[in-house]
Amino acid sequence: MKYLLVGGGGREHAIAESLARDGTARLAAVMATKNPGIAPLADDLLIAPEVEVPRVVSFARKTGADLVVIGPEAPLEAGLVDALGEIGIPAFGPTRAAARIETDKAWARDLLVRHGIPGCPSHALFHDPREAARHVLESPGQLVIKPAGLTGGKGVRVMGDQVDREAAAAYAAGLAGPVVVEERLEGEEFTLQAFVDGSRLVPMPLVQDHKRALEGDLGPNTGGMGSYSMADHGLPFVSPADRDRAFEIMEAVVRAMAGEGVPYRGVLYGQFMNTATGTMVIEFNARFGDPEAMNVLPLLSSDLGAIAWRCADGTLGAGDAVFEARTTVCKYLVPDGYPGNPAPSSPIGIGSSSGALLFYANVEERDGRLWTLRSRTLAFVGMASSLDGAEEVAERAASGVTGGVRHRRDIGTRALLEQRCEHMRRIR
Repeated sequence: MKYLLVGGGGREHAIAESLARDGTARLAAVMATKNPGIAPLADDLLIAPEVEVPRVVSFARKTGADLVVIGPEAPLEAGLVDALGEIGIPAFGPTRAAARIETDKAWARDLLVRHGIPGCPSHALFHDPREAARHVLESPGQLVIKPAGLTGGKGVRVMGDQVDREAAAAYAAGLAGPVVVEERLEGEEFTLQAFVDGSRLVPMPLVQDHKRALEGDLGPNTGGMGSYSMADHGLPFVSPADRDRAFEIMEAVVRAMAGEGVPYRGVLYGQFMNTATGTMVIEFNARFGDPEAMNVLPLLSSDLGAIAWRCADGTLGAGDAVFEARTTVCKYLVPDGYPGNPAPSSPIGIGSSSGALLFYANVEERDGRLWTLRSRTLAFVGMASSLDGAEEVAERAASGVTGGVRHRRDIGTRALLEQRCEHMRRIR
């Protein structure tokens, strides 16, 4: 079986490692920057922007790809799945129309409203950013401002947390396109990902990501500084009823999309907020999360390639994805100054990984050395039977990296988890 992997970040390195566990599989890869973890696993490489759809399609044909596995969201929005379908090459990922669940936040909110799907916060869409700014200034309560399109996880501004009302209005007024303004939700976030074949969903372990750049959940939002999952595949502040509600919301979304003629295939990522009144939808993504993929894929004891095939051809079964009962902690190393002013071209050294899994992201290998670029550099994942054990493995490996990078030492710690649990006990 020949797979073509599209994307070159930490998420895609985790996908490549998972596909490579099938010793008979062959791998080709397209990436904008050569990933030193993916490259040794691939027979063929194309270094090119993943959104250059004609080049990617031509490379898929040239390499004889049986299935294309798409990691990031940008090529989905560019219509890569549609273009591959036109020449008869199946893909693990949604079409451009189905990917709107991520790429157009206003469309995603309207889908929930049209079909009466629960969990949708009150919101308003403004095509004129100046009108959005006036709405922010005139509305009571705390609000969240989101560009309607893709922002790489960095475009949201939360009143009362990151900005005051005047700064929120100024941010909205300065956006280039449509703006979604929503009520601010209070609670604890969690991520539920699922494999989807157009109608059936198979859930993955719950994960909690940490978006804020600095320890103590301070600083600006990032693409994700790290994440953790628990051995029971739940989270201690998410009840079984909370998890069931989140999964039922995702099932309703998939049914609604199929009913509107845009069946969803691939990985559906649901980001939820546990609130005092129940589980609410923050957003959906049309692919694996990054870093969440690095938590769940090492636990997957089933064949990822076989799952991807069944998603693509509509034959996914409830028992097709089996995950080990272990805890994971992922810690990202990022360049100094990230995310606002990252300092690229800094040499880094990696010490002993101390039993942690290493996933390369936005890093360059030159003359036998690793150099930072402008986004997240690499990640370590610790796996153990307990949170303390997994965090210790990940932290020991992350602390051994030298050079112009940093990481959040508090991710996966018992103290931070207890803060999450206490927060939920207090608001409920």
